This record gives sequence, structure tokens and C-alpha cells, in this order.
Amino acid sequence: MPEQRRAITRAEDRTVLIAGAASTGPAFTRAVLEVAGAVLTWPALDPTGLPAAEIHDVEQAQQWLWAVYGERTAAAVEAVASGTPAAELTLPEQLTALAEAAARLALGHWAARWWPTSHLDGIPALEPNVLGLELAALTHECQQLLDEQGELEGIELLGGHLAALGPLIQWRQSAAPPRQLDRALRLIDDAADNAGLDGEALRRLRSALERDHGPTATPFEPAELLSQQQEFALAAGDLRTATGRLIARGSGTNDWCRYPPGFVDAAEEAVSWTAYALGAGRRIEVEVVADIAAPVGGVHLAAEVHVDGSPPSRVALARRDDVWAGRADLDIPASTTPGIEVGILLPGFDPGPGTDDRAAREAVRALALHRLSMAAAPHDGEAAHPAPFLAEIAAAASVEEDF
Repeated sequence: MPEQRRAITRAEDRTVLIAGAASTGPAFTRAVLEVAGAVLTWPALDPTGLPAAEIHDVEQAQQWLWAVYGERTAAAVEAVASGTPAAELTLPEQLTALAEAAARLALGHWAARWWPTSHLDGIPALEPNVLGLELAALTHECQQLLDEQGELEGIELLGGHLAALGPLIQWRQSAAPPRQLDRALRLIDDAADNAGLDGEALRRLRSALERDHGPTATPFEPAELLSQQQEFALAAGDLRTATGRLIARGSGTNDWCRYPPGFVDAAEEAVSWTAYALGAGRRIEVEVVADIAAPVGGVHLAAEVHVDGSPPSRVALARRDDVWAGRADLDIPASTTPGIEVGILLPGFDPGPGTDDRAAREAVRALALHRLSMAAAPHDGEAAHPAPFLAEIAAAASVEEDF
């Protein structure tokens, strides 16, 4: 890792900041980890160095600062917090084991929230139980970083994703398990033991680890770890009005920050709209390619429609098979060809439109495809980026099965 010089400063609210490369850009380009007394941030596109830090409780953060940044940085943070001038230090060239594990944990949380699942772009979903168990293992490995709340969240991760434990044990006993799988399962066992968790799946894990006869010739396909995913027919449906005259059509903006994960295919072309003339009236019809999450408790997406820069109007969307779809009448003079912009959001979740950053979304898709290629050939390129997660290896295997 090249030498890094970082500024250590104190903000007006007395937060101590360790500068880094991940403080700007859309939320989906940042890997974030809440730790004892601070928030750490890495650029998700390159989480191989030391993070930026916002330290709101310097005393609490001293339990891990030295083990991530080194003793000189820990001392400088304490001094800046006490009022000495800002400092600039050369950080260690070699990452510590805790710093590497923290970066991997942050990237895993990023994948759980921002992985750009897209049938259109050929990016399969990550199985949440498999990813959740590996995150639980990493959380246990990073317990020096965490406060009590963080440790409780790790236990919740473990308890909430035990459905994948049986298949992971089978994978470990197969002819060619991933090299990180055994360590992950041992961390899970240790975390469960420390938390006092028990149950059939955990007892089976403990028994398998105690026997430890090593890999066998038992066949196992990683793709078996994937949940039964919805099949996408990508049908256009029967929404459009047969008697209307087409006046405009286009693609909308697919801003990932405006709805929760799992609702919409992450491709740029997932949002489409068509405007029709119906006599003297005008109507817009919007279709959005759906992802695997189904609406619960009356949750529905909406389209936000701007016509010629006018204030936005909302079009309610309903889930129908593989699409979200809706229509609304528009107040457009019959003599004009409208300029229409369409975005997708979830009312109540939406933080509001930000600066549209298509280039950043393209970079995230490229990252996902690169990591899937690493997962399919795990001995290539691992030094340039954190090694694939078990869920990525399983997803890459599912893609190979499709060909």
C-alpha cells in the first residue's frame, strides 16, 4: 500500500476528523461502518486503504484507533481533541489485521444495501442469508471496534440468517470449498458460543467443526445457496391505451437513493415512460422493471413527473408480475411537444432528488461485475480488491449455470 498522508482536524462541533478519500460522492459509492465513538468510511470502489473517520467520542475510540491507524495517529487524535493545532501524519503503509477486517465488514454492509442487482445488466442478487452470516462472522472478528450496540447487531445478524448455515456446512464438506469458508464458520461458532445462542443448526455446526475430517468428494453446487428467485419474464404488459396517439416516449432516471433495495432493477433503462394524446387530453404511462422484493403492507412506488420544468406530479405505481406500472392524465397544451422527466421514488423513504450521477452508477455496476468475475476465478486479481464474499461466489456460480 502506498504511503498515505492524512490531515487530522477538529470541527466546530468538536468532532475529530481523519481525512480520507470517501467523504464525497453519492451514498452508494461509500462503504460505511459505525464503530465505538466514530464512523469510518471507505470508497466502495476501492476499499483497500485506511478509512476516513469522524470521531465523536475520542475516549471511546481509543480502544481501537491505535490498532487501525497506529499509535502516532491515536496520540495525534487525542491531542487535536484537546485543542492542539491540526496535524498531518504519514499513516502506516501496511494495513493491520483489524484494519483489513474492518474494510471487509464495511464493504459487506455496502453490498447488503447497494449491490446493483439487475436482470437487464446480468448482475444476480446476493443471497441475503449467506451474506448475513458472513457479516456476522466479520462483526465478531471486528469486536474490538464495536460498542455494545454494535455487538448486539452482530448477534442479530447471526440469529436472523441461520437458514443458510446448513448449506454452508455442506459446502465446507464438499470437494472444493472457498478458502475463507472454514474461518467464517469457526467465527460464527465462536460468536454463537459467546452470545449463548443454541439450536439444531448451531449444534450441527459445532459437531462438524469438532469432527473436522476435511473436504470430501461430496458434490455441492454453490448456486444451491441461492433462494428461489422470481423469474423475470420482462413482459411489457397490457397497460397502454390502444386508441391513443403516441406523442413522446423515453427513459426515466433510476436514482437508487430514492427507494429501498430490492424494489427496482438497478439498470439505467429500468424506467420507461410513454405519453399519449387522447383527443384533447394527454396521458403518461410509466413502467419500471421490478426487482425481487414484493410490496408489503400497502407499500407502493411512485413516479415523479416533471413536464417542461413544472412542479412535479406523482403517479402511483402498482406491482404487476415483473413490473411496477401506473398512468395519469397530464396538463399539457395540445399544441406542444412536452419535455418530460420521470424519476422513481418510495414516498416516505425518499430523501429527495439529488444530483443525478449516472457515471457513479455505471462505476458501481462495473465493480459488481468485476467482483463476480473474481468470484468465478478466485485466484485472479484478489490483491487489487478485497476477496469475494461467499454470497458473491454463489451468485457467480448461478450465472455460470445459466450458460
